[in-house]
Amino acid sequence: MNKERNRRYKEDIRRALATPKLQEALHKFGDAYVVARRNAFEGLDFEALRSEIAAMKDDVRENSVRYLAEFTRNAEAAGATVFFARTAEAANAYIAELAGRRGVKKAVKSKSMASEEIHLNVALETAGVETVETDLGEWIIQLAGQRPSHMVMPAIHMFKEEVAELFGKVTGREEEAEIEHLVRVAREQLRQAYLDADMGISGANVAVAETGGICLVTNEGNARLATTLPKIHVALVGIEKLVPTLEDAAKVVRVLPKNATGQLLTSYVTWIRGAVPSGDGEKELHIVLLDNGRSALAESPHCRDALRCIKCGACANVCPVYQTVGGHVFGHVYISAIGIILTAFYHGLDKAAELVRACIGCRACVAVCPSQIDLESIILHLRETVGDEEGIGAGKSIVFRRVMRNRKLFHSLIRAASLLQKPVTRGAGTIRHLPLFFSSLTEWRALPAVADTPLRDMWKEIPQEVEKPRYRVALFGGCANDFLYPGLGRDLVKVLNRLGVEVSYPMKQNCCGIPALYSGDKETAVELAEQNVAAMLEGNPDYVVTTCPTCTMALQRDFVDHLKDNPVWAEQAERLAAITVDISGFLVNQLGAGEIFKGLASPEKVTYHDSCHLKRGAGVWREPRQLLAASGRELVEMDHADRCCGFGGSYSFTSHPDIARSILADKLADIEKSGAACVAMDCPGCMLQIRGGLEKQGIAVRAAHTVELLAEMFD
Repeated sequence: MNKERNRRYKEDIRRALATPKLQEALHKFGDAYVVARRNAFEGLDFEALRSEIAAMKDDVRENSVRYLAEFTRNAEAAGATVFFARTAEAANAYIAELAGRRGVKKAVKSKSMASEEIHLNVALETAGVETVETDLGEWIIQLAGQRPSHMVMPAIHMFKEEVAELFGKVTGREEEAEIEHLVRVAREQLRQAYLDADMGISGANVAVAETGGICLVTNEGNARLATTLPKIHVALVGIEKLVPTLEDAAKVVRVLPKNATGQLLTSYVTWIRGAVPSGDGEKELHIVLLDNGRSALAESPHCRDALRCIKCGACANVCPVYQTVGGHVFGHVYISAIGIILTAFYHGLDKAAELVRACIGCRACVAVCPSQIDLESIILHLRETVGDEEGIGAGKSIVFRRVMRNRKLFHSLIRAASLLQKPVTRGAGTIRHLPLFFSSLTEWRALPAVADTPLRDMWKEIPQEVEKPRYRVALFGGCANDFLYPGLGRDLVKVLNRLGVEVSYPMKQNCCGIPALYSGDKETAVELAEQNVAAMLEGNPDYVVTTCPTCTMALQRDFVDHLKDNPVWAEQAERLAAITVDISGFLVNQLGAGEIFKGLASPEKVTYHDSCHLKRGAGVWREPRQLLAASGRELVEMDHADRCCGFGGSYSFTSHPDIARSILADKLADIEKSGAACVAMDCPGCMLQIRGGLEKQGIAVRAAHTVELLAEMFD
């Protein structure tokens, strides 16, 4: 079952990757969105705004019973009928039965993801009610027989030529593939439906407890027509849409359009409270409050922050995986990062299993989330859950649980690999071609050879002469620095020694555990956390420095989380986190090294790639640029400097190498376009990916770690 599901999912990916127009459309939108969003938030404190929304949403979650009762009381006092639907089936049954009692033959709908979630249209059609989507994008995908590919822009994946063909089937004539014309056709076709409909159905962006009213934030007039013209208005509202006060509602309305589409405000902000009499009788307002897994999500200590979501869709707008394969692949009903979590709780973990693995973990979604949801951390927990239920695979299980936990065995096998690789390296430092079924891994990038001598084996031979050290630091090398790029460790010692810092290399350190954690094996990650905390604190260093931001995040964040409930290790994990720092951050913030390097470099045009976990995890992006610019190099910014390179550890090897390859192609294009002779970065994983891609594609730009470039000044 799982193998067949995985096979089908990979086939979906292949089809999406074979549609370059899809990537082009999603990239164009994504690029325009970043600029529009930045302009929309200009002069505003985004961090403060999202902190307020997060706190308000947490209050609603923790006091949901009180707020639900308050909303229901006030809504009913204003003339609405409120129904609480525990499940999707209950919500569908209520609306279908209401339609039957009132003799409803046609219903018009404004955009509602909650209705997509419970498959309301199918339930109504089964009950004999014709249902017409009146949002332009929703109507398009209804005609196409598809589901939304984006929460805010449901038909973003379609092209005007496809839409013209769909509309032609409705009108019976050939329609022009021009947007203005197609919008006019949609208006003409939908207008009569509002007049004929007996029921109008909407969602709601906000439900206000203190008033019992709802708010709709839209860009088309259809929502107002659908909620006012028919005698019956049904509002389907997820219980997470509750806010305590009108002031709280204003906070959401203030942020939502800016974060969703880069608009200062949407075209329509509609407030609805109670049942308003119509010209020929009493208007009915039925508010269906939908649970359908939300209460279970609220009870999950690892995942409950997802209920803060205001459904802006920004996590898709910046997601490199979404921009590569689209929402029909990277989604179920809800799409992208938040969609993974909601799918698991609303539709079942089995529906989310492949989506969980498709996330590359770049944290772009975390950076733009307007309610401070750490989406990556929640997705990692779901990977652990999937791993527990479905297993992580026999191969990974052996590597992580039997090999990686045993440091001596693990390192011995890597050393053996340096000998076994000789036939494919042919004495070179890279592997350009792999044989047989491994060949696909080197079709699009060269791979670094395992070093003949790892950093730990050459450490005693690295000279250090620091008479009166300013600091004594321990280097956490990580697997890549130790076994693939030991020269990077030498360079780090050279640079730090020049600045009066003595460096040690604790020999008992092991893998940081991220590969196991990202594969769903938290048990191994916890074991490795204990090993590394003990190893790195043994010499009582002033600081622990890293050359890999993913390792930095492991030491600063993951070890603390893994060991927080362990009375033996919790305090030590906190201590290690407090003294761990990325090398660029250490050079600038602790050593003030910018001025020291001034003018030492030979002139060279350099561009900089922001590693995902460095910028959006460790919060370091200014410091490497300061070091490069201060050294005398000409620093030029590439487009999308902080867009993921597609490495993602095992993601680019065993999980989704096809997606990784496409993401890398975007990064290489941006590097080449910059006109730089060198691209700098602060992550060995990114260096593996980008250096290998540049070499394989024959692009004459060298890739180097910032530390390597600094060390060159002392040669």
